[in-house]
Amino acid sequence: MLELSILGFLAEQPLHGYELKERIAALSGHVRPVSDGALYPAIKRLVAAGLLAERIEEGVSAAPRRTLSLTEAGRADLLRRLRTPKPVEISDQARFNTVLAFLRHLPDRREQAAVLRRRLDFLLEPSSFFYRGGRPVAAEEAGDLFRQGMLRVARAAGQAERAWLAEAVAELERDAVAAPEGDAVAEPERDAVAEPERDA
Repeated sequence: MLELSILGFLAEQPLHGYELKERIAALSGHVRPVSDGALYPAIKRLVAAGLLAERIEEGVSAAPRRTLSLTEAGRADLLRRLRTPKPVEISDQARFNTVLAFLRHLPDRREQAAVLRRRLDFLLEPSSFFYRGGRPVAAEEAGDLFRQGMLRVARAAGQAERAWLAEAVAELERDAVAAPEGDAVAEPERDAVAEPERDA
């Protein structure tokens, strides 16, 4: 998901490595912190693959800085990743949030809806943190205050997410029907993504 985050943020604007790290940390750092030991080798791989371009900017009073930008091949790779997320990128909440953060870059509403529908289908399958006799254990059956809490919170979050996904899929499919055949909805302006508010 680190490579998807790199490509996604650079689709919005060129960034220095430090700025890119800050944005990735704001998106997922509280769940999966990003280290220099993971970020910079990933950037190097993407540059070597021709998906990113590097430009050196001379510093006035500091060392030269490298500005990263997305190449056309990089944009094509980003769209491919967004069209066809891996199964774990649909089932894992943190990974799916990364897909969701950049899904707006897919210009076709039908393709956006298809990704959301995959997540919705996954959430409609019975599941639990705990199983008994091969059957998911419901909160009321947990027999433990703390496990019951886990299951109740997960159930409430799942209900909210399923409701939003159903609404979003319906809206995207309506937009797709309203648009002339073959017309893609314009990609949103490329701008900086605001950092989420932190609890005090």
